[in-house]
Amino acid sequence: MGFLTLIRLRRRLTWTAFLLLVFSGEILAQLPPLDQTETATPADLNRLHFYLITVDVGNNVWDNFGHTALRLYDENTNTDLVFNWGVFDISDGLADFSYNFFKGVMNYSLATSLPSREFDAYRAQGRSVWQDRLNLTNPQKETLYRRLMWNLQAGNLTYEYHYFFDNCTTRVRDYLDEALGGAISAQYSGVTEKTFRNHVREHYASLSLVGFSLDVLLNSNIDRQVSEWEDMFLPLSLRQRLLAMSSDVSGAEEVLPLLSGHQQIMEFPPPNVQQSAYQIASVGLLVPLLVLLLMLKRVPMSYFATHARISLRAAVLSFRLLGLLGMVTSLFSGVFGFLMLSSWFVSDHIDTHHNFNLLLFWPTDLLGVIIALRWLVFCRPWPMSRDSAPFIHNYLLARIGALLAYSAAAFFELTDQVVVDFAVNVVPGLLLFTLLIWLVGFEPARSKNIFS
Repeated sequence: MGFLTLIRLRRRLTWTAFLLLVFSGEILAQLPPLDQTETATPADLNRLHFYLITVDVGNNVWDNFGHTALRLYDENTNTDLVFNWGVFDISDGLADFSYNFFKGVMNYSLATSLPSREFDAYRAQGRSVWQDRLNLTNPQKETLYRRLMWNLQAGNLTYEYHYFFDNCTTRVRDYLDEALGGAISAQYSGVTEKTFRNHVREHYASLSLVGFSLDVLLNSNIDRQVSEWEDMFLPLSLRQRLLAMSSDVSGAEEVLPLLSGHQQIMEFPPPNVQQSAYQIASVGLLVPLLVLLLMLKRVPMSYFATHARISLRAAVLSFRLLGLLGMVTSLFSGVFGFLMLSSWFVSDHIDTHHNFNLLLFWPTDLLGVIIALRWLVFCRPWPMSRDSAPFIHNYLLARIGALLAYSAAAFFELTDQVVVDFAVNVVPGLLLFTLLIWLVGFEPARSKNIFS
């Protein structure tokens, strides 16, 4: 049995073990038990109605998966409220919120509002909204009502948000599954063809730079196939699957569907798909590099003592182009590398730990900004000293080795993380850039004058 076969076998066994956990129900959300005497239920449950509210994707970082809410209408008290689990607090400032998000401290909460106010917010955002009536028996209504009242208690309003496993949509999924006696989890116990990474890429196609960044920062945890149960973290997926379910409520002639009375409250076109960030990265690296390659020239041997053996024609223009390219490359690589490395130590986001992309993006590349700035300002190579020359040469050699190792791992499937797109679109440009700056970006150290 070959080495690659063993790796693929290990991967399949890992997925199989995980799926056994899924099917055994051990990873399904465990809701705290309800106290039947704690909450008074409406006098007439026949006059209590629930609606599923599904909101299409938005064009912000936080709403590209869409949104789900529940609407409760109680004819007994003329109460009409929308329950929204997608509320977060940024009163301490966006910087503080972003830092807490990076650390994995994401406290979201439940809030209620009038339907008109809720729909006005979605209309202002230009997002389509669907409303479906939930056909529930009176005992199911009572369970769902008690769960919502429990959630409204001061100590239960806030929860630890997770983008895949505990969000506004999974809250609704879990509460409905509880009310239906586990019917949703029982009906949807299979596995889909998609991975979490597939979903991230699809839903952030309208924000290509954000999608590209998430692709870099998220590790192999998101490269496994998503179960049907997990797939319902997406609002449109939850609605689609609930539309296929039957209700326990009997109609005049046949069993009613779980969802009926479909209404499209408002309709807007979805966000426009942007050009792939992979294509932008590939073209943005290769085109200026090809221009610089055409500008290469050999320096006369008489200048070898103080100049690079190979340099660039039109030095002012060429080195400024090299400097701009170096600044952008160093910033992106260094920042990505810093975020991946630091998250390993300070963040609870396990999906950002042990990231294979650390082989591609190095935190130390941030130092390249200083070198690139000199190219940009002085339009000449960075002068090396006899002490710095070995470090620079070894660093560039290690960088090339890492890029080649990354490509080999990607194409021969030696890693569980999906990185082929980076190997195809990013590595060639980075490799060519590293070779180019090794040739022309540094001025050799001056030799000691043996006659002095």
